[in-house]
Amino acid sequence: MTGDRRQLGLGLQTDKGPGDYGPLARMAENAGFDVVTTFNDLWFQPALPALLEIAAATARVRIGPSCLNPFTVHPVEIAGQTAVLDAISNGRAFLGLARGTWLEPLGLDQSDPVTAIRETWEIVQRLLSGDDSGYTGRRFSLPQGQRLRFPILRDEVPLLVGTWAPRLSAFAGAEAHELKVGGSANPDVVPVMRERIGNPAVGIVLGAVTVVDDDGTRARQIARREVAMYLAVVAELDPTVEVDPELIRRVREHVVIGDHAAAGSLISDDLLDRFSFSGTPDQVADHAEAVFAAGARRVDFGTPHGAPERRGVELLCTGVLPRLRPAG
Repeated sequence: MTGDRRQLGLGLQTDKGPGDYGPLARMAENAGFDVVTTFNDLWFQPALPALLEIAAATARVRIGPSCLNPFTVHPVEIAGQTAVLDAISNGRAFLGLARGTWLEPLGLDQSDPVTAIRETWEIVQRLLSGDDSGYTGRRFSLPQGQRLRFPILRDEVPLLVGTWAPRLSAFAGAEAHELKVGGSANPDVVPVMRERIGNPAVGIVLGAVTVVDDDGTRARQIARREVAMYLAVVAELDPTVEVDPELIRRVREHVVIGDHAAAGSLISDDLLDRFSFSGTPDQVADHAEAVFAAGARRVDFGTPHGAPERRGVELLCTGVLPRLRPAG
């Protein structure tokens, strides 16, 4: 870790082919990024295979999922995946845990997510440390005498909690190294989350749709289409933003029928800036500067980065990062 120094992360969607993750991660590492993370969204590839590829292609960046959830992956499996990633990356892994989004169609019991995540973290810590005394929680249990049956590199890894919620934020304040506010590029939300965390040692991470292009107008058009797909979910979580319910309804109607361009056209510049980093390299750098000035420790630049994606990542590396971390 690098203390309070501003951190930069690259967030990759797991929608790529084998061999596509490594070059993007290596580019980010060579440019000076601190973190490369992958999402674990339902209906996309699981995070672990991409993270293993990233681990093999890099030597310095921290890597981990943003985020796993205990409703689709059991805590014992989460512990095993974390241990494997940490070993392959030679001690660079972190674990991201969140309640999960868009899981409702599966009919899963997502009640009391704070208890589920707290117990997951307890089981992960026990398994990494070799504690086989057993554990009985309200949601999950660990049988006495059971442990991971392969070598463990580290007996603990840093925890990142992904949430907007007050109770889970308080849990992060007690147990986590970082809290990630997913889907937000809004500087105004940072002090709100700082109060909810209640622990100045826990770093705040903002991560959102990112599109960077030499043509700023084109970048923002693409970003509007991306933001439209989940605006209804994220906007209602941000206590600093008021969005007209009628606007949300209209955006959702366009998204449902696949007209993302029409949905995006309804999103104002101000609203776009709350939920994306988009524009020219200078515009994106200025936006990230505002987030850091508000007190965030890290900015994660999320998918799709650009059109094509590799060009967007290149511009992040050559046009955005130097502005945020000047040489010397």
